[in-house]
Amino acid sequence: MNVLEISTVLLLLASVFSIINLRILKLPQTIGLMVLAIMLSVCVLVTGLIVPSFLDAVTSLTQRFDFSTLLIKVMLPFLLFAGAITINLKELLKDKVTILFLATFGVLFSTFAVGYGTYWLTQQSFLGLSGLGLTLIDCLLFGALIAPTDPIAVLAMVKKMNLSPATETRIAGESLFNDGIGVVLFLTLLNIKTEGIEQVTAQSIGSLFVTEVVGGLALGALVGFLGLKLLRYIENEFVELEVLITLSLVLIVSVIADRFHLSGPIGVVILGLFLNKNIESSEEESSMGAYVYKFWHLLDETLNAILFILIGLEILTLFQNFQFNYLILSLIVIVLVVVSRGIGVLIPIKILSIKKVFEEKTALIITWGGLRGGLSIALALNLPASLGDGKSLILFLTYAVVLFTILGQGLTLKKIVK
Repeated sequence: MNVLEISTVLLLLASVFSIINLRILKLPQTIGLMVLAIMLSVCVLVTGLIVPSFLDAVTSLTQRFDFSTLLIKVMLPFLLFAGAITINLKELLKDKVTILFLATFGVLFSTFAVGYGTYWLTQQSFLGLSGLGLTLIDCLLFGALIAPTDPIAVLAMVKKMNLSPATETRIAGESLFNDGIGVVLFLTLLNIKTEGIEQVTAQSIGSLFVTEVVGGLALGALVGFLGLKLLRYIENEFVELEVLITLSLVLIVSVIADRFHLSGPIGVVILGLFLNKNIESSEEESSMGAYVYKFWHLLDETLNAILFILIGLEILTLFQNFQFNYLILSLIVIVLVVVSRGIGVLIPIKILSIKKVFEEKTALIITWGGLRGGLSIALALNLPASLGDGKSLILFLTYAVVLFTILGQGLTLKKIVK
């Protein structure tokens, strides 16, 4: 299937599944779409038991489909920008230290807690996984890709909750920034993996980290500043031109970041904050007209629908090289990921609560609202093939955590909030 045919199928599925969810399932949109996509995957598997050639054809198509590139280089920049332009900027600036501390400490703590925990588990004889040859760096890579919450999944859920502006902004802001930090940490560890630990120095790691983070921040700020001046020059007279300009700005940041090895996610988020709908005191003074924000809301909803359908369909890859001990390990790792997330959130809140006010149970809400999604899967798919069967295990664990957080935590988050 070519790009046009795949796009047609995905949009058709998004439309049909949305109707079924609205009329029958009545679940939150993103969760409902993913549930239906998983049901479709199960139907394909059952059909494949009867007609093996059908399953082989569908599996082959799924494996050829470059989910990782589509998400990281095409969908993610647009989705992050759409989230950044609608966040409550005043609350974000007021709580910037809290949000950055939560994002940075949470990702770092979870990465090493989950990484070391997973490494210890894979070395235990009762699971029989020591033969896979997973090293500590491999497990830390898993910790890095599963540590950041997925801003796409989180923002989609948070918008539907009746949270206070402060708590909502903390959850949304933390998810927007921690994925950028998580990607940088993942790339740093991947560099150690590919170059060899003996070839990597503290200076090279620090240089890579600073280049990615500071470079992404500077790029987003520069393009955001120039874009803001250009949009104000137009003065909301030509909304079609404003849409065209915003699309171009997002792509410019993504392309430059990719070419010069800067953090694209951080750059796009900073760009979005410069063009935020709440940056001015009144709608008339806003950098863009209301039509432009409606366009980005539509694009956000459409891409969200396609993304969660893809996550559901990608579950077919779970059944490749499946082993029962994978399932046992995944259950333990799910608990490890949730507990690590909880501790990584609780410690900063306890420290910051000396000077800042937090609502009761904020740590629990932020912990349980830490959904993982397509970003984690895309990073797992980017792992080097040299891992062998170890890559299959990490992919399985990633899918298991993603499914639990979106279906388990996502469906119960409203009750937790209440």
